[in-house]
Amino acid sequence: MRNSWAVLLGLGALLALSLVFGLAVGSAVDPGWEIIISIRLPRVVLGLLVGAALGTAGAMLQALLHNPLADPFVLGISGGAALGGVTALGVGGSIGIATLSIPLAAFVGALLATLLLYVVAGRAGAGPSHALLLTGVIFNAFASSLIILITSLLDSSGITSVFLWLIGSIRHVDVWMIGAVGVLLCLGLMAGIREAYALNLISQGEETALHLGVDVARTRRRVLLATAGMIGAAVAVAGLVGFVGLIAPHLIRLLSGPDHRSLIPASALLGGSLVLIADSLGRSVLAPTELPVGAFTAILGGPLFLFLLRRELRRLNP
Repeated sequence: MRNSWAVLLGLGALLALSLVFGLAVGSAVDPGWEIIISIRLPRVVLGLLVGAALGTAGAMLQALLHNPLADPFVLGISGGAALGGVTALGVGGSIGIATLSIPLAAFVGALLATLLLYVVAGRAGAGPSHALLLTGVIFNAFASSLIILITSLLDSSGITSVFLWLIGSIRHVDVWMIGAVGVLLCLGLMAGIREAYALNLISQGEETALHLGVDVARTRRRVLLATAGMIGAAVAVAGLVGFVGLIAPHLIRLLSGPDHRSLIPASALLGGSLVLIADSLGRSVLAPTELPVGAFTAILGGPLFLFLLRRELRRLNP
């Protein structure tokens, strides 16, 4: 446990450095306090919350599905949230309620995608890893087709808005975004920490958890609702920022082990740092041109996912 506290303190320091880095870099050569406070600070805070939400959701899903490859982006949950958000953006825009309807629609889309994952791939991910991955790939393809269909019905300005949102970007920040993501992140973190012991047992198998007195069905409902809320909120305000939920929990396990009492808060800290660093690099490497944060996280997460998939297949087929 002492090692876990050391890791948490180290991640807290990394997050603080990431915050300073995010406030210091940008397209302005010599920014004044007004730019830092009114423009950079809200963006940095929102990026932190989005990364923390994705990291926390990834850690909880990997335990619930007892599958090391579980990730909101890979499993299609982010795709479901994106489909819900694009539907609200396309349909709601015509009646003037797009801004308010996107977060709720993204949450509903994430929840439905998660439920579909369970129905198709088996009870709580009890099937092999490739069944879950195949389900996610198929649903992502289905969601992408519907997104393209909806986008094709929009005008040029609507198409541009959808495209910028889908590639993963934290360009437009409002106070309500920070508040909404912050509330859902806090609720998700509380649910994850409260169910940490149960997740420790469920990650070893549902039968073991049941024999030790864990109410698996109740834990599953709570974790599903919490992760859907966090993923829906993150996608609603930042678009598709992939692989953060895969990278953060795996790096934390290497540092401090699989105990979810420390893994969940540590994944939140590391996820926040990863998105902060990616977003800061995206708006400074080719300034004044901004690169999407989702591109940087995909560059990091893609090779890691292939490595983990190869290792998992070797374990199943020695």
